[in-house]
Amino acid sequence: MSAPTRCDIRGPVATITLDRPEKRNALSAEMLDSLGDDLSRMGADRSIRAIVLTHVGTTFCAGMDLSVSGAPRSRFDLAGLLRSIQELEKPVVGRVNGACLGGGVGLAAVCDISIATTESRFGFSEVRLGVAPAIISVVCLPKMRRSDASELFLTGERFDAHRAAAVGLIARVVEPGQLDQAVDEVVERLLLGGPRALAATKRLIAQVPGMDREEAFSWTRSLSESLFESPEAAEGMAAFRERRPAAWTDRAEPG
Repeated sequence: MSAPTRCDIRGPVATITLDRPEKRNALSAEMLDSLGDDLSRMGADRSIRAIVLTHVGTTFCAGMDLSVSGAPRSRFDLAGLLRSIQELEKPVVGRVNGACLGGGVGLAAVCDISIATTESRFGFSEVRLGVAPAIISVVCLPKMRRSDASELFLTGERFDAHRAAAVGLIARVVEPGQLDQAVDEVVERLLLGGPRALAATKRLIAQVPGMDREEAFSWTRSLSESLFESPEAAEGMAAFRERRPAAWTDRAEPG
């Protein structure tokens, strides 16, 4: 049996594809382990600067695999998988053109930038199965208003991509024919950023909202000083002054 995910590398960009459409890309033990292994390898590969997470079939991810009882016996659990995406030092872009349910919503939400098509549908279906969206709430709730979370978590109703964007779970909605171009454009812009700067910015987004004001100013002051003193910043500022691309990219900035 082939692996439930595949990983394709093109230059500095890795595309990880959920590839078990006959199972609606459900998070079985095999899927969790395969996806976790791909993310670990791409995170450790210094030549990779951005990751795209996408899928085969009409379902991005149907959540946990309900064909087996109990928690999956896997090396990577869902909490660890979501945490690994948050902690990767490289931006992860979600490319969604299908249904996202339960844990699948968590996967789309935890990506740094997720773009979905108008044909995508979302749903926190857990309550209708007698459980709760517990683990994925850790990555979804910080992006949502409490009133939206209450309605969508408690009713389990399906909602479209425009509502998903409105409540903060994804970044943008496009027509299906525009999805690849939209993802490519986002990736191109990400590659204009310094690798260390992108990693630091991901930490800011994840950590500052949970700090009190004084802790946040203290931590960000230290981080800012270390970044300004780095060789990457020296190169970036020299490139700006000299009106040339920085060494980490050979592309001119998009207009």
